[in-house]
Amino acid sequence: QGTILPAPNFNPIMDAQLLGGALQGISCEKDVLIEILTQRCNSQRLMIAEAYRDMYSRDLITDLKENLSHHFKEVMVGLMYPPASYDAHELWHALKGVDTEEKCLIDILASRSNMEIFQMKEAYLMLYNTDLQQDIDSATSGHFRDTLMNLAQGTRMEGYADPSTAAQDVMILWEACQQKTDEHKNMLQMILCNRSHQQLWMVFQEFQNISGQDIVDAINECYDGYFQELLVAIVLCIRDKPSYFAYRLYNAIHDFGFHNKTVIRILIARSEIDLMNIRQRYKERYGKSLFHDIKHFASGHYESALLAIIAGDTEDY
Repeated sequence: QGTILPAPNFNPIMDAQLLGGALQGISCEKDVLIEILTQRCNSQRLMIAEAYRDMYSRDLITDLKENLSHHFKEVMVGLMYPPASYDAHELWHALKGVDTEEKCLIDILASRSNMEIFQMKEAYLMLYNTDLQQDIDSATSGHFRDTLMNLAQGTRMEGYADPSTAAQDVMILWEACQQKTDEHKNMLQMILCNRSHQQLWMVFQEFQNISGQDIVDAINECYDGYFQELLVAIVLCIRDKPSYFAYRLYNAIHDFGFHNKTVIRILIARSEIDLMNIRQRYKERYGKSLFHDIKHFASGHYESALLAIIAGDTEDY
């Protein structure tokens, strides 16, 4: 359900030549960059980078960084990372920047599978020669940190649901929303970070039946800060990941006066996974298409690049 698919009749050598011409001319031909890099899937882009290195003895990412600027550069360079390296790159900047970007940590760690987390940690170690969990430990604190650390282990059970433990989990969640002690907070995050998706579906349903309240509303009432945001993100991602990302994009576009980093990160990271579904949920939930909203807030080659990643949707404008 991605918007970027493998290009048919793909020729990495020809693409590398076109990119070389676009980057090494007197003025950079940005339309050519958009045309090629947003219309090839990630594995094809990596083959282009290899052909480019063979042809020019230069690194394509370095040349993009030198020739481009601002948000357009972020999009073009971001497209050149393999998915796990892109996640690692975003986490590194979120943890090591002037201010820790908690929302970036939440978006990535609450939504990735065990395998994606494993690959991301490997990439993080390889790129930055440091351990992701150690960096989370030193940049965050409290129950927010504990929950991130738990997610970063990538040890969620898979494909298993047991009604009897689900009933126990519901009682623990219910108590955790009433009593809010440290012990209850730990139990709450342990359940949300380690139970399988199937198990948690059952738990959320049963929680609603017993308490008459949706688990998200209960968490919002009882907790606050980034701990609360992270718990809610985990629940929403388990229920429906595309809806979660549609909600995050809407916030990034409307609540923060267009939070470019968030928009770029989500569009690139989901472009080959579920961006088509995200687009659909966005339209259903907010009445306007993602295409319409990005066109309204972005401009120039940056806008063209984002719209090319979203792909289609023009009839909704």
